[in-house]
Amino acid sequence: MVIAIDGPSGVGKSTTARAVAAALGMAHLDTGATYRVATLVVLTEGVDSSDPDSILDVLSQHSIGFEDGEALLDGTSVRTAIRSTDVTATVSAVSAHPTVRERIVGLQREWVATHGGTAVVEGRDIGTVVFPEAPVKVFLTARPEVRAARRAGDAEVSGVSVAEVAEALVARDTADATRAASPMRPADDATIIDTSDQGIDEVVSEILDLVATTSG
Repeated sequence: MVIAIDGPSGVGKSTTARAVAAALGMAHLDTGATYRVATLVVLTEGVDSSDPDSILDVLSQHSIGFEDGEALLDGTSVRTAIRSTDVTATVSAVSAHPTVRERIVGLQREWVATHGGTAVVEGRDIGTVVFPEAPVKVFLTARPEVRAARRAGDAEVSGVSVAEVAEALVARDTADATRAASPMRPADDATIIDTSDQGIDEVVSEILDLVATTSG
């Protein structure tokens, strides 16, 4: 079983996905981290983020992985490096290329296959593109001001005002929702959960109830 959890930044997606995976004893994949690793490669190798062919060429020279909550580049954790401001500012541009997304989606599907086809997978297009047949699809959302306040507390945006974070979130949302390849949107059959006024435990409980209902 694949449990697909989608949504923009600041909705509690990663924390929720990890908790659901732990509760069910399932593997967890943060697909956003795989795009961030790809972006780190692009930046480190000095590749033009607007040139998909060059991006694919340089990605073919490296391995991207994700295990035990750690994003891996050539087998080494890059958890801190992929949260840099440069990566955050560039990841939408890199991930917007259809051919690049195709390559990374292939890696994501392969990852799930190697984990027995059972995992909690989080991202922005899991229920619509990566695993459209997932029996449980959730799209998390939250009010803009709540998302901005949450993101402002993350280490990667330390020292940035809530207003600046809010502006960056709008830009990222617009880029992800309007890209030609795999735009961010809820799947038609996804359960939409607003996390604005709910704690993580409440959101996790709601998702576990969905899983139980589907499995039953």
